[in-house]
Amino acid sequence: MRSIVKLAVPVAVAALALTACGGTTGSDSASDSGSGSSCALKIGFFGALTGDAANLGQNIQNGVKLALDQYSAKSPKCKVTLDSIDSQGAPEQAPALAKKAIDDKSVVGIVGPAFSGESKAADPAFNEAGLVTITPSATNPALADNGWKTFFRVLGNDASQGPAAAKYISTVLNAKKVVVVDDASEYGKGLGDIVKSTLGSSVVATDTIQVKQTDFSPTVTKIKAASADAVFFGGYYAEAGLLRKQMTDAGVDATLVVGDGVKDEGFVVAAGEKAAEGTIMTCPCLPPDKAGGTFYADYKKTFNAEPATYSAEGYDAATILLNGIAAGKTTRADLLSFVKSYDQPGVTKQLKFDDKGEPSEVSVWAYKVEGGKIVPDQEIK
Repeated sequence: MRSIVKLAVPVAVAALALTACGGTTGSDSASDSGSGSSCALKIGFFGALTGDAANLGQNIQNGVKLALDQYSAKSPKCKVTLDSIDSQGAPEQAPALAKKAIDDKSVVGIVGPAFSGESKAADPAFNEAGLVTITPSATNPALADNGWKTFFRVLGNDASQGPAAAKYISTVLNAKKVVVVDDASEYGKGLGDIVKSTLGSSVVATDTIQVKQTDFSPTVTKIKAASADAVFFGGYYAEAGLLRKQMTDAGVDATLVVGDGVKDEGFVVAAGEKAAEGTIMTCPCLPPDKAGGTFYADYKKTFNAEPATYSAEGYDAATILLNGIAAGKTTRADLLSFVKSYDQPGVTKQLKFDDKGEPSEVSVWAYKVEGGKIVPDQEIK
């Protein structure tokens, strides 16, 4: 796939005519004071804002907030607010939360769900209701194979990330003995299985842990017995950090390679800076400082922090929905049609979807932990 293109215009809504939106969607809950009360709509963010994986959700929500702030500054005639739906990343909570969003008729689009497990649980309801969802982070390939007409994502799936991780392990690390571990989640097991099948005979052992597990001594023993050069872990940063710490404590110096669910500073905190050093992280996400336009500077100014994993992708997903509203697509049906035919530059890539909701452009990057920081290493071609 071609390289990511930097953009000259940071906010796509700037190119749209700022005309008044026509009517409401039947809810009084968003019609608070201020201009635009005749067009009071919401976009939702659906993901973990509390719990073990909250950092990833908060990163995305910040990107959504930035897009909404910039939209609001340019489109006062059609007021849009954010409905934050804290799923805690728990699939069992997702259906009830989806119903709540669906029942609020002022919600015309969703950024998310953020994780693959909750997407599998919630997206059937969103599809039935005709409520468009654009995920900036859920990467399980099977999500696009359910026939959902409302499903879209702005990043590559694990059918690209998994082989890229395997390629890095085999060609950059030159690892001959690999142990693959997953956390049994929809995301972690799916990604681990792809890496395992791609690496083939170089996988000498596998293991499965559980979300919220804290003692990984059986897994560490298996890794040590296999004399592994590298360990791939499919899962999230809380468990990955503890696994890396316990591997180091046991004298295991195999390189740990992880997917995008671990690409967060919470991993370094959980592992400890010394143990985390040298860990490789793959992600179908663009290094934030390579995002187009003024996104990077705008984010730092707004949040007094650098954008983190999927902040830029969250911004792009929200901007698509906001562009539709600015173009007068203020019903769920009209906004869904708008997204299906969308083809405009975002800050991470050209944003265009195929008939399954997959993006037309995909890239996967490797990152590494150096000096306690997660830094870009290379794009994996």
